[in-house]
Amino acid sequence: MTKFASRVLALAIVSTALVGAPVISAYAAGSDTPSSPPATDSSKHKKKGDKSSSIDDPKFLAAYRTAYTTIYDQHDYSSAIAQLQALARDDVADVENLIGYSYRKLGNYELSKAHYQQALADDPNHVRTWQYFGLWQLEQGNREQAEYHLNKIGELAGTDSKEYRSLQAALETPPGTGLVY
Repeated sequence: MTKFASRVLALAIVSTALVGAPVISAYAAGSDTPSSPPATDSSKHKKKGDKSSSIDDPKFLAAYRTAYTTIYDQHDYSSAIAQLQALARDDVADVENLIGYSYRKLGNYELSKAHYQQALADDPNHVRTWQYFGLWQLEQGNREQAEYHLNKIGELAGTDSKEYRSLQAALETPPGTGLVY
């Protein structure tokens, strides 16, 4: 099956799910509403037809929220990855971050890392990606890098932010406890 056919099939599945299911908001982590990509003078991130306005598009938001619910309520990471990839928005840090998170939960650390890096390339100040990538670092045994991520979150959102407190709590957990964050 070609890449295009796979995307069309995934989009058809998501569309069918949207028609028959209500949108459920979940606030387990982060936000169920993606943030707009940062303003840039460069056109390198612009896609064919300039989809930058799709962040405000109700269809995009509904599909994003469905994927968000699939992750945090249903814990169906494989389906969520397909839903998020069907959005074809690798220029939106929230989308890439959730794909990275899903791959991390599935144990595919290399793909997870690649999507976290893409999210930070899209938005270097994306606090949730710094948090989730910091948790990734901890799972890999990279405590120093996790502390770097914690400090970056402190700079961006402050030490009272939920992202900072979450990563800080994970760092305070003794190494080797086998916890998955």
